[in-house]
Amino acid sequence: MTKAAIPITVFTGFLGAGKTTVILSLLPKLPKEYKVVLLKNEYGDVEVDSKLAKESNLTAVSEILNGCMCCVLVGQMQNALLEIRDQYRPDRIIIECSGSAFPATLAFQIREMERNTEGDFKLDSIITVVDAENFAGYEDTSPTAKMQASYTDMILINKWESVSDRQLDTVLDHLHTLNDLTPKIRCDGRNGVDPNLIFGIESKVFLDPSTHTQDPSHIDEVETITLYRGSAASRPAGHKHENGHDHSEHVHDRVPVDQSSDASNLIPLAMFEEALSKLGKESAWRVKGFVRLEGTDAEVSILNWAFGRYERTKADPSVLAKDSSIQLTAMGERGELRRAVGSFCRILGLSIL
Repeated sequence: MTKAAIPITVFTGFLGAGKTTVILSLLPKLPKEYKVVLLKNEYGDVEVDSKLAKESNLTAVSEILNGCMCCVLVGQMQNALLEIRDQYRPDRIIIECSGSAFPATLAFQIREMERNTEGDFKLDSIITVVDAENFAGYEDTSPTAKMQASYTDMILINKWESVSDRQLDTVLDHLHTLNDLTPKIRCDGRNGVDPNLIFGIESKVFLDPSTHTQDPSHIDEVETITLYRGSAASRPAGHKHENGHDHSEHVHDRVPVDQSSDASNLIPLAMFEEALSKLGKESAWRVKGFVRLEGTDAEVSILNWAFGRYERTKADPSVLAKDSSIQLTAMGERGELRRAVGSFCRILGLSIL
């Protein structure tokens, strides 16, 4: 008996658009026996969103780190999809792309796997999440953001409740200019959207290989750095040098950096919030990771900051080494990101790795 093809829904959208939140909002609306596996592409080496996703009723979460799977990590994506098929045979696979992913490349890779696996997979839809608060800003500087909005089956407009009617009209005008035929649906806050609207579309985009025009420089739009406070022994992998010298950048100001035996002292909440207020959102677009905070009910918190707005969520203490206070991944405009996080790092005594 021939098994039905596993439908794949691909979520794209610029940094901080709210892709993870939208995806997680779909799950409670699905039948309990419906199996969904999330394949997530994370920037940096901190699995922040995957930790949140694992607390949901997903069947499994697989992550691909330190690169973009629409180009340099294409092979890893193909292998991950095959492993998901063999281990779980889910009812659906959701791929959440990094903020710089160009959807055409992913779509063509999935189309190729449709053929190579004799129909074990099928591309159901490309969904683009747009941040109504910040789209007008990053659209001007990011060719990839324009491509994501142009080549998609559906556009989900997120965070629209916090903008004026005039600002929302401007965003819609820009989106209609980029893509006048694709449906545009407003998310219902944390309730997201109805799965019936975005599942079962059976995408027709990118069927013709001649439409594939990737900008090979798209990945260069985003710079990623690690911000760390803790002992040298517990630093994230890849930041120690064979000759024993420490080449990271220490940013000192009001808080002394303890890089030795015990850096597990808690960060005062007021100080942390002051530091967050100093992040320059014009060039620092996303900061996420783990922090030990004083004055909260969580030993370790997950930080999700995007364009000036942030959330803190309780985390399993094991995600952060005991002799570390902070481990964050910052993403932003290449060449400007270090300047944009400078005051934040000085207040908290962070090293830039």
